[in-house]
Amino acid sequence: MTDFNAQKVVVSGATRGIGRAITLAFLEHGATVIGIYGGNSASAEAFQTECAAFGEQLQLHQCDVSDSTQVDAFFAKVEEEFDTIDILVNNAGIRRDKLLAMMDMESWQQVIDINLTGTFTMSRKAVLLMLKQKYGRIINITSPVSTMGLAGQTNYGASKAGQIGLTRSLCKETAKKKITVNCVSPGFIGTELIDDLSPEQVKAYKKMVPMRRFGKVEEVADAVLFLASKKASYITGAVLDINGGL
Repeated sequence: MTDFNAQKVVVSGATRGIGRAITLAFLEHGATVIGIYGGNSASAEAFQTECAAFGEQLQLHQCDVSDSTQVDAFFAKVEEEFDTIDILVNNAGIRRDKLLAMMDMESWQQVIDINLTGTFTMSRKAVLLMLKQKYGRIINITSPVSTMGLAGQTNYGASKAGQIGLTRSLCKETAKKKITVNCVSPGFIGTELIDDLSPEQVKAYKKMVPMRRFGKVEEVADAVLFLASKKASYITGAVLDINGGL
């Protein structure tokens, strides 16, 4: 199930948190990973050094996934070098939490642009490459906030709900070409994305989780690898919750 030798994988948000774990998992199982990072060059350089043993299996590119011009240029390079890709993981995401009444347009738009529009721009180009071989896997990293909601996250919740709607429509467009489109929905996972939570918030959120702990990035990566594998060939339009029973 986890043999990804000779497969080409594009991962956005590839150098930190969940994306980092996903990238490492694919590398360890033989894939070539073309990773995208946003603006943290220092983190990307450190990750590239850490992964030196994988050699040319890992490529890292800076790209703003919300900018269609940058995404088009990125995929042009990918097509020139690899012709097609097998797997796309749309993991890039940000939070800009504020109560709706106090939320400025910038905080709303940034989250929608990266989380939702970025999923659109990346998927649009990836599908065209996957159609060449009539095979592919697209996995979008969404969130339970898409359905349960959290105060202060109207922008984030809307972007994540939009990802699910995009997934369930796109899967119907690509199913006949053996391109599956699914979501993985991690709950509270121990990454820098939740580093700004207060100790009181952490305690309260852990109480919400029946397992009484936050998840590990490796647990999310394992789910992504399954949906990316050929064993998941009849799963499309699904949302796989990794949330400890939340």
